[in-house]
Amino acid sequence: MLKGNQTRIAIIDDDEDDYFIIKDYIQEIEDGNFVVDWLSDYQSAIDKIKAKSYHLYFVDYRLGNETGLELLQEAASMQCDRPIVLLTGKGNKAIDIKAMQEGATDYLVKSDLNTEKLERCIRYSLDRAESLRELKDRENKYRNLFKGSKDAIFIADKNLFFIECNHAASSLFGLENGELLHRGLFEFINEEKQKEKLHQVLEKGENTNDIEMQIQHQDGDIKPCLLSVSFQKDFHLHYLIHGIIHDITNIKRAEEANIQAQKLAANERLIRILAHEIRNPLNNITLAVDQLQLPDEEEKKQGYLTGIIQRNCTRINKIITELLDLTKPLELKFEKFPLQEILDESLSLATDRINLQHIKVQKNYPDSPLEIEADKSKLIIAFTNLVINAIEAMETGRGELDVSISALSNVYSVSIRDNGKGIPEEYLSKLFEPFFTSKKNGMGLGLAACYSIIESHGGTIQVESRVNKGSNFIVSFNR
Repeated sequence: MLKGNQTRIAIIDDDEDDYFIIKDYIQEIEDGNFVVDWLSDYQSAIDKIKAKSYHLYFVDYRLGNETGLELLQEAASMQCDRPIVLLTGKGNKAIDIKAMQEGATDYLVKSDLNTEKLERCIRYSLDRAESLRELKDRENKYRNLFKGSKDAIFIADKNLFFIECNHAASSLFGLENGELLHRGLFEFINEEKQKEKLHQVLEKGENTNDIEMQIQHQDGDIKPCLLSVSFQKDFHLHYLIHGIIHDITNIKRAEEANIQAQKLAANERLIRILAHEIRNPLNNITLAVDQLQLPDEEEKKQGYLTGIIQRNCTRINKIITELLDLTKPLELKFEKFPLQEILDESLSLATDRINLQHIKVQKNYPDSPLEIEADKSKLIIAFTNLVINAIEAMETGRGELDVSISALSNVYSVSIRDNGKGIPEEYLSKLFEPFFTSKKNGMGLGLAACYSIIESHGGTIQVESRVNKGSNFIVSFNR
């Protein structure tokens, strides 16, 4: 450490004679490359420490009206990472202890100084300072990884009571870091079987990766997650558990969306086959109706029968047209539009139904426009369909429709919430399948069309519902 690069040393002492004595000792060190300067007053020393002008400081205990201990304290407040050695005229154990507590690298008595002792002190101080800097750099690096990780990271005791958590953990559990301390992970696990499995992992004490479990947020929201734990020992040989919880909600949603897309693709193939097979006999029926001739006395019956045939042919043909429209690739023209404008136009199209059923509408929009790339007319169709579904689910005179838009970190989210009859849990996974409907006269194509339009905009749609409590359709678009 003493060879090679130049080492700058400052001697902070109000006695110039002492400075020359210490400087001479330092200059006698073999293989040393030193620049030794004198700082005669407290303020000059503070300025140089703040500017990091030197690699090492020797500080006399007495500096006029101030002391070397006061300088140590101020240097510590500035987070000085350069070594400071305190000097005194006579040995004093109390000052020695106090100096070390305040961050001094070493403590020397002037009357005991010599070249050998100073060389050892300089070598030790510079090596120790370098080691501390490296240690601090590593600590900062891992601390930044800990704090900045998008995964929830925690340190817990052997019973999984939290000792330290990062910000992502606070977000996952819905509690501030201080509120999490000394609370246990088991409190937030939703299913008993998953708790039992985790107890088995703790009993074995073996590092385990990707334990699938349901984590319950403070507000009751359930999130699918993967937990990995590793077992460590601290300096007192007590077990600590390091854990990482990876929220896989988006992965699960993507899987569900993929499954839904596969179902839609299969249904589309079936629809095409059915549509073409049915349309041929329909054409024949239509031609037959046009050419049908009955005797004059049967004219009344003729009109009755042909009316039935024509109405049903028209109805069936309309259904087939809607089915084929559903399977056609959407031709979209994207432009930037505010979500607020799209939602307002959708609500406007449903105004008559809202008024007839005396629905109370509450809108919660951000003040500034949230623009997305969209085919406006297509999205209006999708949102109007969702609004009408919500209206039809609510009781006349008691309905409350809440339409809100929010800007999250990476998405814009639209919520259409009603206080209607809700959707049974067993129906939720089938909602967006063509032909699935719980309505008496419904065709089951409206939500399938919504899904297709929103997906074509790169968006996602999710449903939260409880029977007799209402439903919430959440549509999200990437920002």
